[in-house]
Amino acid sequence: MRIGLTTTGGKILASTVLVGAAASVAGLGTFGTFTSTTAASAAVASGTVRLALGAGGATNPLAVPVTGLVPGDTISQPVLLANTGDQDLASVTLTTAATRSSKLDTDPVAGIQMQIQSCPVAWTQVGSAPRVGYTCASPTTVLAPRAAIGTDMALSPLAALAAGRSDNLLVRVTLPESAGNDAQGQSSVVGYVFTGTQRAAASR
Repeated sequence: MRIGLTTTGGKILASTVLVGAAASVAGLGTFGTFTSTTAASAAVASGTVRLALGAGGATNPLAVPVTGLVPGDTISQPVLLANTGDQDLASVTLTTAATRSSKLDTDPVAGIQMQIQSCPVAWTQVGSAPRVGYTCASPTTVLAPRAAIGTDMALSPLAALAAGRSDNLLVRVTLPESAGNDAQGQSSVVGYVFTGTQRAAASR
């Protein structure tokens, strides 16, 4: 019986020693790790998309009132459309709406019509008030003649699609000769909203 007990005790003791040795080996491994760390920072800034009417956007020539129209009259108003942001544009559209409405803007045929042209240089004024006109050696039509009220009307081609560029536009408003007596004494206020849409996104 003593031999059996001694043998059993020896096995228990041997097992304990092996566990202790394994723990010692695992402990030695925690002192052998090398590390290296480096860091960098990158500045990120968003661009600006901005359209302006007039010199630096300070004035809006389209705000000049037009009065005394009779059938066949055309009123022309030059305006500078400038891309004053730092990003190119994919497109520029124009939306017009009557903030004070009458037959002048609700009749798409006999009501006021609009056309927009662009000139590579400033338009040249000819004549004097009240009969003022404008000329350009090589005008380009960016909006074909149409009813003056419209939504998201594309203006093309435009130099102002490029950042820092501008267009010398001429907005022509005509009361058609087909306007009848019911157009007399009418009054409308038309608002112009030019919208520039950013260039396509890109990976850089």
